[in-house]
Amino acid sequence: MGVLKITEDNFESEVLQSQKPVIIDFYAEWCGPCKMMSPVIDSIAEELGEAVKVGKVNSDENIELAEKYSIMSIPTIMIFKNGNLDKTFVGVTDKSTIIEAVK
Repeated sequence: MGVLKITEDNFESEVLQSQKPVIIDFYAEWCGPCKMMSPVIDSIAEELGEAVKVGKVNSDENIELAEKYSIMSIPTIMIFKNGNLDKTFVGVTDKSTIIEAVK
């Protein structure tokens, strides 16, 4: 399925109403650590396949979402289950940590 582009327009339908766990990566184009996380997020999407949804939110383009979820530092990885925020990781995070948190 790959990584979805999540915006303020599709956040509710893709994340909050999802039947599957959702991993969201809040990032910005100018952010060095975000660039380091990008291949990790892509790899998680590939590895977990249909079991989860994986999406990225550009926090510069989706300011309301970033404010709603109190994004102070990026990258911030959030895991949603049944429409609720389950876990949050701030900064560069180990792939196995994220996968473990989703299970």
